[in-house]
Parts: sequence; C-alpha cells; structure tokens
Amino acid sequence: MNAIEIRSLSKSFRGMYAVDHLNMTVPQGAIYGFIGENGSGKSTTEKLICGHLVADEGEIKLFGKSYTDPGVRTRVGALIENAGCFPNSSVYQNLKMQALNLNLKDPDGEIKRVLEIVRMEDSARIKFKSCSLGMKQRIGIAMALLGDPALLILDEPINGLDADGMRIMREILVDITQKYGCTVLISSHLLAELEKIATHYGIIRQGKMIAELSAKDMEKRAKVFVSLKTKDTNGALNILKKEFNNVRLEGEYLRVYDEESTEKIVEFLLKNGHIVSEIHKNKVGLEEYYIELMSKKEEN
Repeated sequence: MNAIEIRSLSKSFRGMYAVDHLNMTVPQGAIYGFIGENGSGKSTTEKLICGHLVADEGEIKLFGKSYTDPGVRTRVGALIENAGCFPNSSVYQNLKMQALNLNLKDPDGEIKRVLEIVRMEDSARIKFKSCSLGMKQRIGIAMALLGDPALLILDEPINGLDADGMRIMREILVDITQKYGCTVLISSHLLAELEKIATHYGIIRQGKMIAELSAKDMEKRAKVFVSLKTKDTNGALNILKKEFNNVRLEGEYLRVYDEESTEKIVEFLLKNGHIVSEIHKNKVGLEEYYIELMSKKEEN
C-alpha cells in the first residue's frame, strides 16, 4: 500500500495554476524528497494533502482512503512553515497544549516519547524563545509526532541549520522511518543533504510532476565520470576528445564520462604532453541530475 496517491491534482489562484494536474506516489515507509524551485508548488501540494487548502480538482488518497476520511486524518502529522509555538512558554508547555488539543489519553507519556525521538528530553523546561533554530525545528517535528502519526509532512525542515543541526535532523528522520515505521514527505532545497537520507524523489516544476524515481533508480542513472585539472585546459580538452566519447569542461575541471580508469586517462594525457595536477573519480549526484532535468525542460 502507498502512503500517498495523488492523481490529476490541481489548485489555482487568480486563474494561475499553483498545482497543475499533479500525479504523485509515495510508498509506505519511504523518505520522499519533494524537490522544486521556489514557487513550483511544493508547499501548496503539502497544504492540499493536509487539508489546509481545497483542491479545484483531482484525488488525494492516504493509505488507500480519501484524505478527508476522519480516521486517516488522525494518522497525519505536519510541520509547514513553522511550529507555531508560544515564545514565552517552555518546550514542555507548548507540547502539552498541543497534546491536550489532540485529546491524547496520556499526554505526559506522549510528550516524553516525542522529546526522546528528537533528542530534546533534557530541554523540556527551556522557553521556546531561548531555543536555537535547530531546536525550534526539532520542537516542531516533536509536535507533529504527537499521537504517533503514520505520515509526517515536513516543509523545508533543514534549511538554515548548521552542519551539526543538519546531522541531528538526518538521524531523527531516519529513526522515524526505520524505528517507528513512519512515512516522511520532506521538501528541501538542500539536495546534497536530502540525497543522504531519501529513499524516493519527486521533482516538480511549475506545478507539474516531471520525474519520480527511487534512490536505487537514481543510483543506476548516475553517470560515472573522472574529473581532472591540467595547466593547459583547452589543449587537454581537445586531445581527450580524440580518445574518449564524452568529455566536457565544467568550470576549472575537465570531465571524462563513462570512463572509470584514472590511470588510462593520466597515461594518455602524459603521452600527449599534458601533466595532470589533480584527478578524482565521481558519479553524477542528485543536484546535477536535477539541474540537467530542469535545463532540458527549459529547452522544451
């Protein structure tokens, strides 16, 4: 069963489509990276799933049922834009108010559970206004996790965090899926960070889904290339093109695609009077795939 199934979903504002006949499939248990430019329709789609907006047309199913089903709605937690906490209240007090609002049977036990998940069990008495950005984001996730939802929807939860904050957030999101069986839909502009945890991707442009693929599919599509630097970049480029099929100049580096032998490349250049000062073997990652996909769509 899929956690989310969306078919032909549309939402317009003043005659302009924010979401344009969108199709999306999020497998149960996935960390689904939702990717797109500013204004591409990511937040609008998430708000439609959460019921914060009403669609013009289309269908949204959560765990095989309509997203309006009361039983399904209780299985969804969300953090969109910000946590909406009271600044002068403590972390615990903010969580307690939300737990009471949700009419949870054991609010204190549930608060203890979610604080442990987000690594903040020792910060319950701190006022919200005194928390760092990373802590505030984790508090928002803790609030979304109250009631043990099966689906968690997060809008840009890692933006603005420092390296340690992003590491902690990655660990939390992986734990949520692997230890607690929760499906996570997460939008982010930080593709390198998303690539470390996502199991599936959806790429949206101008309100339309232009690609959906799994991390395994992404790995299969990733082109192998050797990146190198020489003193005479243009001369080396022309020489390499005579021997290798796919050679490109990217900034200060020459890239030789579909060739994994660095020794072969170095030896060939040396024979032709070019000394390699730096060389690496890499694969095209999510960010480069995304940029290439966006470029193709713009050309069309």
